[in-house]
Amino acid sequence: MSASDPAIVARLGFARDLARTVGREAEAFRRTADPASLSVSTKSLQDFVTVADRRAEDSIRSALAHAFPEDGFLGEETGGAPAASGYWVVDPIDGTSNYIRGLRHWGVSIAFVREGVVRIGCVFDAASGSVYSAALGGGAYCEDQAISASTRSVPEEALAILGYSRRTSHAAFQATVARLHALGFDYRRLGSASIGLVRVAAGVVDLYYEAHVNCWDVLAGALIATEAGAEARMPPLERMVTEGGMVAVAAPGLARRLSFLAA
Repeated sequence: MSASDPAIVARLGFARDLARTVGREAEAFRRTADPASLSVSTKSLQDFVTVADRRAEDSIRSALAHAFPEDGFLGEETGGAPAASGYWVVDPIDGTSNYIRGLRHWGVSIAFVREGVVRIGCVFDAASGSVYSAALGGGAYCEDQAISASTRSVPEEALAILGYSRRTSHAAFQATVARLHALGFDYRRLGSASIGLVRVAAGVVDLYYEAHVNCWDVLAGALIATEAGAEARMPPLERMVTEGGMVAVAAPGLARRLSFLAA
């Protein structure tokens, strides 16, 4: 199992510490920076690039390159490419719009892929200051505490977090909300896929769904959630890395009721 591989163990510990360090640095920068300096350009209506994003990704990329020079790197801000020996997939600030405005629902997402499989996932949760993590086959943790997905099986008791961007149809999003409402689900929108996924992992909510999302937003969180016992539906990894796609991660007792959320 990946969890017992010394190379994976070393990378997991390093990634956990790195996610925490970079998350705290981004928080400090947000508190002390001139707010006007944070939003420096716009990639799309909902996809902001900030000085903080670039600072955070530079820090992560530099630290990983120094510690594991043989590994490849794929980041939201600076790009990169998969490497045959293994590669990191990073979103330095997932939930940039929230971060810019001082909302606490954002995170730092770091995943490691080897031999076509996500082996490590780490997410810094700005709301709690905690790091969620998992290695394939080793369970899921919030800091040093093991976590588990919800055991709920009654839709009328269920709570979902939904993601949406203007890259997809708003009519389709509304249709999904209507179907979940008909089943009995309540829902929220947080604006950060990685944070939504670790909420599923911790059993706080019972579903995270988004019609299209990029790999750096979800690979870490999806591994953490599945290691916590949740069930995930998403395209094959190769397609997620090159094109992005749908993600649906649910508590196991509810997953069978959600077959209409298909990749």
